[in-house]
Amino acid sequence: MSKEAKARIKINKLLEEAGWRFFDDEKGTANIILENNIKISHKEVETLGDDFERVKNGFIDFLLLDEKGFPFIVLEAKSESIHPLSAKAQARKYAQAQNCRFVILSNGNQHYFWDLEIGNPREIQKFPPQKDVQLNKQFKPDPTNLLKEVVESDYIAKTINPFYYQDPRWIDRTQRQQFVDQVKLPFLRRYQLNAIISLKNSVEKNNDRFLFEMATGTGKTLTAAAVIKLFLKSANAKRVLFLVDRLELEDQAKKAFDKYLKPDYTTVIFKENRDDWRKAEIVVSTVQSFLFKNKYKRIFVPTDFDFVISDEAHRSIGGNSRAVFEYFIGYKLGLTATPKDYLKRFDAEKINQKDPRELERRILLDTYKTFGCESGEPTFRYSLLDGVKEGFLVNPMVTDVRTEITTQLLADEGYSIVREPEDEEEEREEETFFQKDFERKFFSENTNKTFCKTFLEKALRDPVTGEIGKSIIFCVSQHHATKITQILNEFSDQIFPSKYNSDFAEQVTSWVIDSKLHTVNFTNNNFNGTGNFNPFYKTSKTRVCVTVGMMTTGYDCPDILNVCLMRPIFSPTDFVQIKGRGTRKHNFLDEIKDSELAEEVIERIKIGKNEHPSVIWKEVDRKLEKKRFKLFDFFANCEFFEEKFCYDEVLKLPSLKTKLDGKGSAGSESTSYNSNEYESFSPDQIYVLREEDIGYHGMRVDRMYFNEFEEKVKDDKNVREMLINQQWDAIEAYILQNLFNKPQEYYNLEKLRKAAKVDRRLSLREIVDKIFGFIPYFKSKDELLDDEFEKFDSRYLPTEDCFHFARIYFKSYISDPEFREIIENKNFALLNTNPNGDTFRKLSQELRTLIPEYIKDNVPLNKFMA
Repeated sequence: MSKEAKARIKINKLLEEAGWRFFDDEKGTANIILENNIKISHKEVETLGDDFERVKNGFIDFLLLDEKGFPFIVLEAKSESIHPLSAKAQARKYAQAQNCRFVILSNGNQHYFWDLEIGNPREIQKFPPQKDVQLNKQFKPDPTNLLKEVVESDYIAKTINPFYYQDPRWIDRTQRQQFVDQVKLPFLRRYQLNAIISLKNSVEKNNDRFLFEMATGTGKTLTAAAVIKLFLKSANAKRVLFLVDRLELEDQAKKAFDKYLKPDYTTVIFKENRDDWRKAEIVVSTVQSFLFKNKYKRIFVPTDFDFVISDEAHRSIGGNSRAVFEYFIGYKLGLTATPKDYLKRFDAEKINQKDPRELERRILLDTYKTFGCESGEPTFRYSLLDGVKEGFLVNPMVTDVRTEITTQLLADEGYSIVREPEDEEEEREEETFFQKDFERKFFSENTNKTFCKTFLEKALRDPVTGEIGKSIIFCVSQHHATKITQILNEFSDQIFPSKYNSDFAEQVTSWVIDSKLHTVNFTNNNFNGTGNFNPFYKTSKTRVCVTVGMMTTGYDCPDILNVCLMRPIFSPTDFVQIKGRGTRKHNFLDEIKDSELAEEVIERIKIGKNEHPSVIWKEVDRKLEKKRFKLFDFFANCEFFEEKFCYDEVLKLPSLKTKLDGKGSAGSESTSYNSNEYESFSPDQIYVLREEDIGYHGMRVDRMYFNEFEEKVKDDKNVREMLINQQWDAIEAYILQNLFNKPQEYYNLEKLRKAAKVDRRLSLREIVDKIFGFIPYFKSKDELLDDEFEKFDSRYLPTEDCFHFARIYFKSYISDPEFREIIENKNFALLNTNPNGDTFRKLSQELRTLIPEYIKDNVPLNKFMA
């Protein structure tokens, strides 16, 4: 059967499943017209290009009718070997000729739904029923209203207090700032207004996807609130979905939107309002809530949210989360603090392919593409450097600290420990540790104590009380965090006797009850009480939060003065986010201005009392303003991410020479093994023999093999010509005939698969798609299995109670030949010894039959084989 015929058969079935009718039946009259002949004007023909320049009439593959029998949707069908998006121009002309607003593009395997009045085609897994498209039709955004809406600095302030400018305290300029602070009126900064202007300019160009790249601390949530108001007020959205990737960010977002928008718009958290979320204009949810058993497809229809905002977009739309984001129609906005060009120096060939920076580079590139920024330029960008330059953020003073142990752990050769034998017949053993092994495999009590002692000696102090400034320490693990917390409390008791009573440092990780509440209390300066040094000054008694990953993103605490990395970091996203915990500005004067403590501070910072009060307060304000924070780096993380970073302070620690005990027990310190300590006159022997399984990451020579093939294909002028004409079958045939199995390189599919580090078979078409950028990377077997099940689930929506078992059954039938053979041959007795037997028994008879039938018709098993 030809690829065209296969595509038509699949499309016919999808139409019937969605309730469209080829023939009259008891449900209604036929609403599908096949090969409908339409006339195209001479003027339109001229604009169609080479494909249609000789055509005066055209044929619509499928014309779908509305409930009144009028043209409703143009469905353009392509062969299985042709990407459906290649038919965009053709389908749009047909739709315009029939006065249709909607288009479906399909090749039987990939499908796109396109509302010509709202942006770009979006990928779908099943065809929409007539009633769902009718809902789409009811929503008619008018970008003209959005462009006309005036947004000024008081756009949000007027929501909170519409007549603030009539207040006498506002009119009196001497009281204005005090009034703004007391009422807490948020005014948009210039760059936040510029973000909205950039979005408007993008809308004017008919774009419906936008990406704001804004540094941590620059007010992404306030900017998002202004954008939400803009869309709701201009009737370009009736309901907004705000997606986050962590529970604490869910609460934080709701509180922010209540604060900024509550008088006009209602905000709810979905999981707390499952039955009445429709009452709200703004719904906040974690991606995970929507993804659990694919609830989003079972609870919502695509028209429920016509504006979706993804906070920390590079995280919340990665992997399966993308399905949630793409499910809803309308406008999409991504917010991220991680710039793509942060990885501009990244060279995948110079580092181990397992380095997580490669994965994050791929995710970031994909994030830009998702939001319509294929060029690499976001809709709006405001960097950390911009914020520092304009006085809204502060840069860190980086304190690079390396002990003898960590220096060796950072070295290419690692840190070696020699274990002396207990028996004279046994040989000495040497084990090498590297940066990533710290605390997980190798523990040094003395190293941790050195970390803590150095931190306490060099940490920035609170400018009001002189105690250690509020700090966050990031550790390797929760176990490590426990140790660091204990050491810090022991040291603080020596430095500040009877001041803290083990409250100086607190562990804030998932092991700790109420850890989420602790982060809030730390921000609000009442963690274990306040004012430990002075009752007039509200600051947290606990000075240091020791965590692992809880406080990396979305945590706002402006008076943080020290951020400490007692762990190696390999993720650029994590590094940018952690560094961002300290970049917010703060003025400590705000906490004491109206208290008796102010006079003490004036005296302490030695300002002449004969000065005019305004001069005195100006100087106090300058002295108590946060101008920097310290970033303690014990593992050369800054050097890891910045090729040439100008460190403000380098601390050389005393060399630690404590020897490891004879057994090499944990908790001891050691130096590296020095060959001069051991002299042997025996014949030379093999000292260390290591065997390494290269695995799918491959060796560099393998990776270069695939890169060379890519360049060879790209440089071939015959391939380029066929690419222009989208002659995919011809390209594959040409490569097989002219590039495969030739002397020297001897390219073939198996060698290319191994070079590409893929755990399954690759088709030549996949390789061609990757070479020319149609797919960003080769998906693993498990990723493909997830994709295929997602398509099945979208079409048939198994009930929630059997969703989990349907998923296991589906994936096992594809990937486990033994299980598949049992099902096909109906040897069900063998399921008693098969690990998936219980799954089979928990499924309904309908699903037991439906899943294999679906897979046979729609899933090529060949690509899942190794």
